[in-house]
Amino acid sequence: MQATSYTYDPDTRSGSVLLDDGTPVEFDAAAFDAGGLRLLRPGQRVRIETEGEGEGRRITLVTLYTF
Repeated sequence: MQATSYTYDPDTRSGSVLLDDGTPVEFDAAAFDAGGLRLLRPGQRVRIETEGEGEGRRITLVTLYTF
């Protein structure tokens, strides 16, 4: 699934993305580390993997989206 990076804190390696419908979803350091990224800037397109549904949805991987 694709999303747009919204926030990122380099100290905690956590942040949030906006899904294409505008829904914000937070991610933790484990999801960030799973993608192998070093830095994430607001506005970057990312690919995410999630598990769960609705309020229980959580991001398990964040990586840059490449065409």
